Amino acid sequence: MKFEGIITPLITPFTEGGEVFENGLRDLLSFQAEKDVNGLFICGTYGSGPAMNVEERKKVAEIAVDQAKGKMDLIVHVGSSCLEDSLELAKHAEDVGADAVASTPPFYYAYDSESILSFYRQLVSHVKIPVFVYNNPARTGIMVDSGLLNRLAKEGVAGIKDSSANMIKFYEDVLAVEEKNFIFIMGTEALMFPAMMAGAKGCVSGLANVFPEINVELYNLIREEKFKQAAIKQLEIIEVRNAMHLAPVIPTCYEILKLRGINVGYPKRPFRRLTGKEIELVKGQLVKLGLLR
Repeated sequence: MKFEGIITPLITPFTEGGEVFENGLRDLLSFQAEKDVNGLFICGTYGSGPAMNVEERKKVAEIAVDQAKGKMDLIVHVGSSCLEDSLELAKHAEDVGADAVASTPPFYYAYDSESILSFYRQLVSHVKIPVFVYNNPARTGIMVDSGLLNRLAKEGVAGIKDSSANMIKFYEDVLAVEEKNFIFIMGTEALMFPAMMAGAKGCVSGLANVFPEINVELYNLIREEKFKQAAIKQLEIIEVRNAMHLAPVIPTCYEILKLRGINVGYPKRPFRRLTGKEIELVKGQLVKLGLLR
């Protein structure tokens, strides 16, 4: 089944000059494939998609499809405050061979439910590959509520990546959506265990950028119904997640990958690099947790 398991919201490597760092991206894609990740979510929040121009986002999609096609499911985030850009990016993703596209609701303005419904209706009619809702109210200022989600499912939206970090809402969404084949994907590793118990097919885990192994372990424990061990592993993941958040988390991913021997260059400007003190703080905690030497 597609769109299940561990799906990494891949960071995008950049050169010091601010261009997409193709070699770094390809090395990161290889690393993810080697660690048995099931899928990739590119150009999302971790991937700096909303901070990239259309051509940069297309280039990342082309590289990712070229290297990952057939090895991992590939979902391309096409969210933008410009409908035409989202439609262009979605068609490009389909043309180059992506498995699906996802989009936040259009952001910045306080769009009502009818406007959001119209946005997704146009996206669904523009491509033949599945379209996912990316619900991330902390970033967009818009919460896709359960009633609207049910309407979107009836319009042909295939599923949701829920990054609301609200487990009660997730339960309400599962209860509200009437389409039986609708795909629920949890948008944080912090809630993978309870979300899968409620019907999530997988998890988009930012932590999987740097430590995909522990996320794959938890997913497999849940699938094997080893729930006591899964509960312990979920708590371990929370500890690792807390360590990663001791500094700005997206730039932290770049530094930890370098410590693991993968040169992913630099984050997208205006993100800054971590200071030496910040790197040592995060590294020290990860050493204590047995994840780095």
